[in-house]
Amino acid sequence: MKILVTGGLGFIGSHTVVELLNEGFDVVVVDNLSNSSIDVLDGIEAITGKRPIFEKFDLRDKLKVQEFFGKYDIGGVIHFAASKAVGESVGKPLLYYENNLGVLVYILQELEKKGGGNFIFSSSCTVYGQADKLPITEDAPVKPAESPYGNTKQIGEEIIRDTCSVNQDIKAIALRYFNPIGAHPSIQIGELPIGVPQNLVPFITQTAIGLREQLSVFGDDYPTEDGTCIRDYIYVVDLAKAHVKALQRLLDGNNASNYEIFNLGTGKGSSVLEVIQSFEKVSGQKLNYKVVDRRAGDVIQAYADTTKANQVLGWRAKATLDEAMKTAWDWEKKVRNSKKGKS
Repeated sequence: MKILVTGGLGFIGSHTVVELLNEGFDVVVVDNLSNSSIDVLDGIEAITGKRPIFEKFDLRDKLKVQEFFGKYDIGGVIHFAASKAVGESVGKPLLYYENNLGVLVYILQELEKKGGGNFIFSSSCTVYGQADKLPITEDAPVKPAESPYGNTKQIGEEIIRDTCSVNQDIKAIALRYFNPIGAHPSIQIGELPIGVPQNLVPFITQTAIGLREQLSVFGDDYPTEDGTCIRDYIYVVDLAKAHVKALQRLLDGNNASNYEIFNLGTGKGSSVLEVIQSFEKVSGQKLNYKVVDRRAGDVIQAYADTTKANQVLGWRAKATLDEAMKTAWDWEKKVRNSKKGKS
C-alpha cells in the first residue's frame, strides 16, 4: 500500500514527503514540475536516505490519472498539486478552475472506483476572508472568495464534502493552512518560488540577498498595533508533520466523521514589520523596505484558533518565528551559492 503525494516536489509537498518517509510510509510522488524542480528529489533522499517513487505527468490528463491508479495500490492521497498565485488566478481564472478543480474530481473518481480511500486536502485560510472574530475557528463562516484561487479552495472543499456525504468509504480531511514559511533544518529543501515571489518571506530573503531591490510593505495605516497587516506564520516542517497526523488519523479510523476540517497555524499573529524585525535579528542584515499604498483585497488580520488541531488531531506548531526565519535565510544563501557555482 502506497501513499500518493501530488505536487510532492513543491514547497509543502516535499517537506511532507520527508516526514512520511521518516515515519516509514511508502511514498509515490506525482508532479509535473511546472512550479518545482527535479533536484528536490535529491534533497529528499539526502535527508531521509530514501528516494520516493517519482512519476512525472500532468494530473489534468484524465487517462494518465486512470492509468496511475491502475498501476499502484494507493492507500492514501495527500493532494497538494494546484496553482496558487492569487494575482495570476485573477488574470487566468479558467486555468485555475481546470487545474485546481478538474484534477481534484479525477482523483476522487478513482478513489470511488476502487471502493474508497483516505484523502487529505491542501486547503487555505483564504476561505475565511476577513473573519468576524479572531482567532479564527473552524466554525467561522466561509466568506465570498476574493480571487479565483480562493474560490477553488472553497469549491474544492464543497466537492469533497458532497462526495463524502454519498460515499462513506471515502474519508477526507481538509487542512486549512495559515502562512507556511521556512525550510528544512538540513537546508536540503525549501521554498523555490519561480519568478517574483508571491509571499512575504521569500521576498524578504531575496531582497536581503540582492535579487530584489526593495521590499514593498503594503500600507502602515491598518487598525493594528504598528499599522501593518497581521498573519499567522507557521513553520513548514510543523505543517508537514500535521499531514502525517491527519493521514494516520484516517488510517487508524479515529476520525469522528468521514469529512473533517482542521486549521493549521500557530495561534499567534505577527505583523509585516514584526516579520521584518525577526529577519533582521536572525540574519544580522538590515532590510531595504519601503511603505507603499495598501494592496486591494488584503485582509487586515488573520490568525488561527488551533484548539481543535491541538486537542483532536494531537498536533501543535513548535517552531518560533525567529527559528523559521533563520531556516528561510539559510536556505536563500544556499540557493544563491549553488546558482553562483553553476554560472
